[in-house]
Amino acid sequence: MNSRNLRLLAIVGMSVGLTACAATTNMLEQPGDAKFGEANRQTMMAQVIDPDPQYDKPAVTSGEVGEQAVTRYREGKVTKPATQTTTSGSSSTGSSGPN
Repeated sequence: MNSRNLRLLAIVGMSVGLTACAATTNMLEQPGDAKFGEANRQTMMAQVIDPDPQYDKPAVTSGEVGEQAVTRYREGKVTKPATQTTTSGSSSTGSSGPN
């Protein structure tokens, strides 16, 4: 293969590659594909974090509280949560006797 054909092949390859990049759309501008329904778009948008959240009250926090938590963790003084049970009663094998 001569250098002219190789150069032409490289140019065609790069052209195809560039057109693939230009054809993509932003998912936030047009969520989902036209082949999918509203449920798919709603599910996708539910997974996107709100870039400008609005809160009723300002967040109350300080670096001191975080520092105290890290210190307790490093010293092994973290309070373990209480164990909770989610079921009550007894279990059985489901057998009613000999067959």
